[in-house]
Amino acid sequence: MSFPSQVSIVEVGPRDGLQNEKQIVSADDKVTLVNMLSKTGLKRIEAGSFVSPKWVPQMADSGAVFEKISRTPSIQYSALTPNMKGLEAALEAGVDEVAVFGAASESFSQKNINCSIAESLHRFEPVIELAKTRNIPVRGYVSCVMGCPYEGEISPSAVANVSKTLLDMGCYEISLGDTIGTGTPGATKLLLDEVLKHIPVSVTAAHFHDTFGQALVNLYTALEYGVATIDSAVSGLGGCPYAKGASGNVATEDVVYMLNGMGISSGVDMQQLLATSQFVEKLLNRPPVSKVASALLGK
Repeated sequence: MSFPSQVSIVEVGPRDGLQNEKQIVSADDKVTLVNMLSKTGLKRIEAGSFVSPKWVPQMADSGAVFEKISRTPSIQYSALTPNMKGLEAALEAGVDEVAVFGAASESFSQKNINCSIAESLHRFEPVIELAKTRNIPVRGYVSCVMGCPYEGEISPSAVANVSKTLLDMGCYEISLGDTIGTGTPGATKLLLDEVLKHIPVSVTAAHFHDTFGQALVNLYTALEYGVATIDSAVSGLGGCPYAKGASGNVATEDVVYMLNGMGISSGVDMQQLLATSQFVEKLLNRPPVSKVASALLGK
């Protein structure tokens, strides 16, 4: 086991972060957020989600956001597209990459998208096929990889099965999501010991939530296995819908600080990131969840 020399950070704040915020954020403020993130050195930004506004009202204006952002050619701007309607809207908006969203928990799949895991994967087939014909890369998310709010613990083999299926279907990368943030370093090891038997570490990403304060130690564990793609959200954007008052996504500032201290390159400029944190702080009228942002901005 050896640490990667470089890590690719996927900034999920504008999508996974904001969609869990109760306060509706305007399209113009989302555009400002994405444009500020584009100046930090990040190369991958998840800027929106083409889902039913009935279920996720916060993302109803994703088309307008993609239309208005100032795009940097070296940055991939991606969106979540759970079905054909979502993909068609995303293609119209000119996204660079799309993502589909599976689960390793049957209960979560039923409650989240009203179908079984097998049915959800079947629904993704035409989405992935059409995206491929348009030369749009497809990322696969697997949620509840280390715990489910309905079932509790999830077996690593269930995660491995969904991950391998998504890869075989045509997803180029599999993001392992600890959706409720209950994972620990021990659980992370058990997960990766099993999953990496079925998919290469080069296509594996870690999407760990910080609900129980374990995200950074879990990411450190994943880095030991050679995982070199990390999902995070500026200012720790996004609550956890299953744990009242708890944080959701691990903060990008905290991840960058840890990587810098380990001598692992991310290409992200901390000062620009902190400026974005300040914008988020004013936007939502609350201090950043990020420990690093709180410490550095409080100096």
